Amino acid sequence: MMHAEGIQGLKKLNVQTQIRCIAWLCVIANADGFMDREEWALIYKIYQTELNLKLDDVMNIQKSLNKLIHESRYKKHQNNSFAIL
Repeated sequence: MMHAEGIQGLKKLNVQTQIRCIAWLCVIANADGFMDREEWALIYKIYQTELNLKLDDVMNIQKSLNKLIHESRYKKHQNNSFAIL
């Protein structure tokens, strides 16, 4: 039921927002350093079958999100280093 409601909600969004949502799912699924087979199968089903999105579009946004996350971590680490000094 939650899956169906989630898909219905995603379909109401514009394509760019759909892509961003799926990219965030990928980032979250990879947060532990490994995307489980079931995670990949579900995300694939959503973006490919349910929403008809292109993998390249999802991957490009995922890369930009990962870059933002890593930049944010780096800046936070820098700020904490100065606080220690």
